[in-house]
Amino acid sequence: MQDQALFEYVLRLADDSLILGQRLGEWCGHGPILEEDIALTNISLDLIGQAISLYDLAAELEGAGKNHDQLAYLRFENEYKNVLLVEQPNGDFAMTILRQFFFDAFRLPLYEALMQSPVSQLAAIAAKSVKETRYHLKHTSEWVIRMGDGTDESHERAQAAIDHLWRYTSELFYEDNKDEQLQALEQVPSLKGIQANWMETVKTVLYEATLAIPTNNWKFEGGREGRHSEHMGYILADLQYMQRAYPNMEW
Repeated sequence: MQDQALFEYVLRLADDSLILGQRLGEWCGHGPILEEDIALTNISLDLIGQAISLYDLAAELEGAGKNHDQLAYLRFENEYKNVLLVEQPNGDFAMTILRQFFFDAFRLPLYEALMQSPVSQLAAIAAKSVKETRYHLKHTSEWVIRMGDGTDESHERAQAAIDHLWRYTSELFYEDNKDEQLQALEQVPSLKGIQANWMETVKTVLYEATLAIPTNNWKFEGGREGRHSEHMGYILADLQYMQRAYPNMEW
């Protein structure tokens, strides 16, 4: 039971990284400037690298003889446990940056906490990933401030992205009995503390960017339970095509 709970936990982390990495990869060759094209692609590669390490650990915990490619490419839509936020379309540059900012502000304190996990492999993955994630948050925070406190158009686009994406952020802090079981064993942190850290970061950056947090309390959830938006099927069609068309292929 303990390994099953930890498998589910690690799988969620891996799925978040994989799907967001796939989304960011869509910007390759389409960035607004060359430097940002490269930056977004590098962040995408960081996320895919994190996903590989997490899938390797998940495969070991599951004990079913799978590898990271099988977990990434050979599951059905309802078997993925990523949050809805990461599968949302790129939209314009502001939408992409705000989606990434909300995610980075969550992932950094989570990885920092997981570095203290007694699960040595998970702690090692967190320790390696925290360096990358710290850069990701710095990068997106600077862009949020630049857009929010920039021109009228950049401000409006950034605010529109916040207003649209805010409804998906509460799911970042989803917890169920598996989380509670792992928390009781002190293997993973409570997300309540992570949420407080996340909110502090969000408020600080948005205040400097002269942007506002929406006042509505809409919440769109379901991804952690395998219920996804209409966008997920299209992502998987692209992501899984080569492995489905040519089973067991390797680069």
